[in-house]
Amino acid sequence: MSKLTKLPVWMNLRADAVTVTLSKVIEANSVQVDKLTLRAPTVRDIRAATQASNGDDEQRELILFASLTEVSPNDLETLALKDYTRLQAGYFRLVQDDEL
Repeated sequence: MSKLTKLPVWMNLRADAVTVTLSKVIEANSVQVDKLTLRAPTVRDIRAATQASNGDDEQRELILFASLTEVSPNDLETLALKDYTRLQAGYFRLVQDDEL
């Protein structure tokens, strides 16, 4: 029997995307935002981020998240660490395999 895990209030998960509410407003693409949405990644997204990062795992993740949110890596670097951690949690919840 599987145990249902409750999502945090700041996370809205769908099959094709996850929206994360930020604890602090940031400027992304010259617009003030309090939420970021990551679409589900494709194999192409992963490969492109891996190639562009030159073996740097942190850079790979930043490039991937920038692609999935359609926000520049520079804008993502302005996130509070708490909000970047939320983005990571949302991503990992989005890509985890469904429980049977």
